[in-house]
Amino acid sequence: MFKQTMISWSVASALLVMSGAASASGFALIEQSASGLGNAFAGGSASAEDASTVFFNPAGMSRLSGNQVVVAAHAITPSAKYTSSSGVPSGGDAGGTSIVPNAYLTMELKPGLTAGLGLNAPFGLQTEYPAGWAGQNQALKSRLDTVNLNPSIAYQVNDALSVGAGLDYQHISGELSNYGGPVLGTSVVQGTDNAWGYNVGALYNVDDKTRIGTAYRSSVSYTLHGTVATSLPAANGPVSLAIKLPDSWSFSVFHQMNDTYEVMADITWTGWSTFKQVNVVNASGASISNTVENWKDTLRYSVGATHHYNEQWTARAGLAYDQSPVPDASRTARIPDNNRTWLALGGQYKPKKDNAIDFGYAHLFVKDSSINSPTPAPALVGTYSNKVDILSVQYTQNF
Repeated sequence: MFKQTMISWSVASALLVMSGAASASGFALIEQSASGLGNAFAGGSASAEDASTVFFNPAGMSRLSGNQVVVAAHAITPSAKYTSSSGVPSGGDAGGTSIVPNAYLTMELKPGLTAGLGLNAPFGLQTEYPAGWAGQNQALKSRLDTVNLNPSIAYQVNDALSVGAGLDYQHISGELSNYGGPVLGTSVVQGTDNAWGYNVGALYNVDDKTRIGTAYRSSVSYTLHGTVATSLPAANGPVSLAIKLPDSWSFSVFHQMNDTYEVMADITWTGWSTFKQVNVVNASGASISNTVENWKDTLRYSVGATHHYNEQWTARAGLAYDQSPVPDASRTARIPDNNRTWLALGGQYKPKKDNAIDFGYAHLFVKDSSINSPTPAPALVGTYSNKVDILSVQYTQNF
């Protein structure tokens, strides 16, 4: 079993370098379990049904007995099609499929005390346009990848209350490219950094059928260091970019109606107002590219239900509304985001008592987005037609 656990973690570690598609608003990745996807991640900080609670609410580990490993993968396929104000499609589709993995391990150290470890990607972005599209001077490729290592601990204070906390060690890498004209050619900025954050949570059992959970994840500040590369050697050299990724707070309710049905709900706030600009500076501190973002804080609402058919089969459904942090006035081709509505379905099959296979699918209906971005010229004036599809699978093993 130890060998199987290490193999699972190795696979997840390798896949993390492939992640990069955002599906929650902005470029947050809420896809941290296939079991949660089936309920549109409703009840995330209260459900605590498997080791993925390390991410959603570390206090939930107190509900898991023994040891458990969870490995999941999510195929996220966004679509972002630009049409100019004249009604002419002008650049194809900036979307594409990315694989986002995660893995979790929980170990019961003694009654009331549980340790956990998470490996995931809390943020990610990838949009890429073909060369020659109408907005190539503003954006070609935009990529942001994060890898998060999250050791956690949970303590059961009494029969009703559990608390938990974790540290987050994150690696970030990014790439931004655009066409700079015949002299510069394609300009490519790349950079990386590492930083620390934390998360805390609490879980309270109102009675034996109802529980409420709350969880907080801190913001993380980075200064990415890297290079800019163009066709003009004199313009190349070291660059840096300071960015602060947002904190978030969630509140969830879970209720077991009877032996067959469960319902859950969640509200999550994300502090996207920390994302004010993308300002790339050179070694002397002069700005070589500055995009104003001025994002706003958001709320995400979700509800879900679970039906246990028998000891082996479970069905799930969920609905969510996800606010976009992007103001209409500062929408860019790199992140043409807007409000989205989630419709999710999923299930679980338990071949044996000590393992389970979870699966889920969600379609995100994204509101059409207007864009009026004047610089760099030529201006982008038109609309984006967006959608997202997510397909997830997960394996859980108790030992």
